[in-house]
Amino acid sequence: MIVSACNGDQNSMSDNPFFAPSELPFEAPDFTIIEEEHYAPAFEEGMARQLSEIEAIATNPESPTFENTIVAMERTGDLLTRAQRVFFNLTSAHTSDKLQEIQSEFAPKFAAHSDNIRLNSALFERIEQLHEHKDEPGLDDASMKLLEDTYRNFVRAGAQLTDAEQQRMRDINSRISSLTTQFQENVLQLNRERAVVVDDVALLDGMSSDRIAAAKEAAESRGHEDSYLLSITNTTRVPILTSLNNRELRERVWRASAYRGLGEDGGIDNRPLVLELAQLRAERAKLLGYPNFATYALEPQTAQSPDNVLGMLTDLIPSVISNAEEEAELIIAKMREDGIDDELQPWDWEFYGEQVRREQYDIDENEVRPYFEINRVLEDGVFYAMERLYGITFEERFDLPLYHPEVRIFDVYDEDGAQLGLFYADYFSRDSKRGGAWMNSFVVQSHLLEKKPVIVNVLNVSPPAEGEPALISFSNVTTMFHEMGHAVHGLFSDVLYPSQAGTSVPRDFVEFPSTFEEDWAIHPDVLANYAIHYETGEPIPSELLDRVIAARDFNQGFDTYEYLAATMVDMEWHLLGSDEIPADVAAFEQAALEKYRMDWYAIPPRYKSAYFSHIFSGGYSANYYAYIWSEILAADAFAFMREQGGLTRENGDRYRSYILSRGGSLDAMELYRAYRGGDPDVSHLLRRRGLYAN
Repeated sequence: MIVSACNGDQNSMSDNPFFAPSELPFEAPDFTIIEEEHYAPAFEEGMARQLSEIEAIATNPESPTFENTIVAMERTGDLLTRAQRVFFNLTSAHTSDKLQEIQSEFAPKFAAHSDNIRLNSALFERIEQLHEHKDEPGLDDASMKLLEDTYRNFVRAGAQLTDAEQQRMRDINSRISSLTTQFQENVLQLNRERAVVVDDVALLDGMSSDRIAAAKEAAESRGHEDSYLLSITNTTRVPILTSLNNRELRERVWRASAYRGLGEDGGIDNRPLVLELAQLRAERAKLLGYPNFATYALEPQTAQSPDNVLGMLTDLIPSVISNAEEEAELIIAKMREDGIDDELQPWDWEFYGEQVRREQYDIDENEVRPYFEINRVLEDGVFYAMERLYGITFEERFDLPLYHPEVRIFDVYDEDGAQLGLFYADYFSRDSKRGGAWMNSFVVQSHLLEKKPVIVNVLNVSPPAEGEPALISFSNVTTMFHEMGHAVHGLFSDVLYPSQAGTSVPRDFVEFPSTFEEDWAIHPDVLANYAIHYETGEPIPSELLDRVIAARDFNQGFDTYEYLAATMVDMEWHLLGSDEIPADVAAFEQAALEKYRMDWYAIPPRYKSAYFSHIFSGGYSANYYAYIWSEILAADAFAFMREQGGLTRENGDRYRSYILSRGGSLDAMELYRAYRGGDPDVSHLLRRRGLYAN
């Protein structure tokens, strides 16, 4: 019997919009009727319903079969899933104090709910019986994969532990869920806490007029009249550093970013959360029989082990250091020309690096940005490339409710006119949005559940001043293509089971389809179609286009160095045993960097631990390496496609068929080898990044 979680002061089941599927196309969320008070009762009722469904499966008197156990599990939790997908999209993209309160309240409850399923001994007994007889005829490849993954996930959750060990596992999981939620909320608040307010517009010398106007509006929105606000949103590096001529202000902005989360001046201190998370993860791994969390986390990934990851990364380090040192020589020379005799500082690198780029390639960001107006980039760049490759089209619609006025919604059609699903584009930064860029799903595709995908892409592009065009950097252009790679991975999903849909693949494979799409941003046909001056309507001059493409290789030493430095910090945190957790976060970071010769002060890690959301709240713990691991596949696949004729429907259809449509229905590397005809060649990565082994 299911007991409703609703009470007298909450909405009844009949008027809670989550208690039944949305009546909008593809079950898109109806934000005209969804209120913050709907989430808690939907979560409570959703968990109760799913546990009732699970209990019915676990106590089924019939002998276990794939259909009455594994497939039956795939059908459970519809209400909970529906409410969670909307909720977690909003807590990332448009949160509020109330949503954060709900998230903090329910994080441990969700962890307990997951444990109640995966530590259900009767249910695991049925799964175990099926797994013991998995080689008997009857299962297709996708079903076999689902059975194996289900069994593995239950074992890795602690299904084979003793009762006392399972209780400790529950305690650990509950605490981790609370800590990661707190870390995420803290980072969002840190971005506000550490924003730099400038009172004198003269200090902003070097910034374009549209960016100065946007900074003024941002300051006014925070109550700072006659001031200018420079936001801190994501990485240690702050993009505005390329433009600020005032060195003291550059240092101030960089320090505001680099020393987030350390409790300075009574501010937010994330270091205790970092240490406790490292401790709890190590203890959880030990309970399950692993020497450390990294070994546990990497077991189901394509990399399989920390040794494989470290082997690949350390092989890259010498050429990365060499390239970065060559870049530093050029940057120091520019500093000397400016009369600066100091050592190269991290707040100098971006600024003088941009000057070197401008000098070597005759590139001025203010000259280039007018050719990258965000709407044209999206419609005539990203959408155009997707149509050329896959035959799909995007048509904007204005009749569906939005969770924020800046969001746009598009119908996505296949070449035959059949609708694949819906695509939401949410590109501008705001205080209610966490930093970075990502893809999420309101609905995932499944033939079993007869659902089509509803996909969301989120970026953090600085909004323009009112009435001004949104001109973006080429880096943001690339990010738009990257996130569309995730989007088509979800949109093209063509699988039976929801748990295998779209991006439900290993963490170190999921970034492959997204990184692959990045290179189409610089394909001459694509770039020429969207790089149009927003005022004159003239296409980007061919010689400027050539310079933009050529300049992409510059500063790759820096880019790769800061990424690898963060990756090594991630790995070192998660290689610790439960009795090896340090007391000093900064000292541990420094030792980790020194261990791999990545301790050059001028190039700090892309993220420091206190704001490293990927690994302390975002699901990439011991997996931040996944970006470059996936990039090996992406560079190799792009090179292979170029050899086969490049931007053609035949190439796109083959890639869609072998990779994008299959989700997690087969082993990830088997899919890749079937597509490529062999293993990837790492040399394509080195060429893509402009890194050449000595």
